Amino acid sequence: MAMAVVRPQIVLLGDSITEQSFRRGGWGAGLADSYSRKADIVVRGYGGYNTRWALLLLHHLWPTPLPPPAAVTIFFGANDAALLGRQSQKQHVPLPEYKHNLRQIVSHFKQMSPAILVLLIAPPPVDEDGREQYAKSLYGDKARKLPERTNEVTGTYARQCVQLAQEMQIPCIDVWTVMQQTEGWQKLFLRDGLHLTEEGNAVVHSEVLRALNGAGLAAEEMQLDFPHHSAIDGAHPEKAFQSQGCSSSGNVDAFCPEIASNHI
Repeated sequence: MAMAVVRPQIVLLGDSITEQSFRRGGWGAGLADSYSRKADIVVRGYGGYNTRWALLLLHHLWPTPLPPPAAVTIFFGANDAALLGRQSQKQHVPLPEYKHNLRQIVSHFKQMSPAILVLLIAPPPVDEDGREQYAKSLYGDKARKLPERTNEVTGTYARQCVQLAQEMQIPCIDVWTVMQQTEGWQKLFLRDGLHLTEEGNAVVHSEVLRALNGAGLAAEEMQLDFPHHSAIDGAHPEKAFQSQGCSSSGNVDAFCPEIASNHI
């Protein structure tokens, strides 16, 4: 009996910046294109969520004995960094708890399988003027008078994310720092002072690809799930779907239906 071919999964876990990543020009959509026929990109983004609420999701999203993904990106902090006493204060998570929660989330995946690549992504910078203008466009004179987020505070959360990655010896993308290295980042990368433009999404896509490549998950080195059309004999197409022996070379004629879901 033929065995099912199951592609590896790369899970994107995060807040609205992850939830929106499959929109036009989104970084998740870019990954789906980059890993087409190699791995499935699974979006688990939840708008407005912080790390405290994300912890409550984990056992619902990945109950045992669900097979572990090959890799997971963890992209939280934009909401945790919301200021107390301001409009979005219910999303606020104190800095020490934010780091602790991230550690718990990482540990959850590592307990599923030590082989899972866990990639932390620090929150992006905040364009405070862009947030103010966005609020005014929605509420006019009734818009809030004080910012609900600041770039300075968000930066402290980004640094804790980077520090945790160093402590746990896992990769991390410091989006907060990377984006601010480009002049005019405020309007170039952020469409409302917080969420990403297509250019901002491109930065995240590029950085995630770089991290995945560096961890041995380069798409060009992964095997196709089924044969390339050029390897199919028009007169006898079934031959292309017969086991020819396993290979990890990534060549179009190296198809093997016995590849397990853990094969990368």
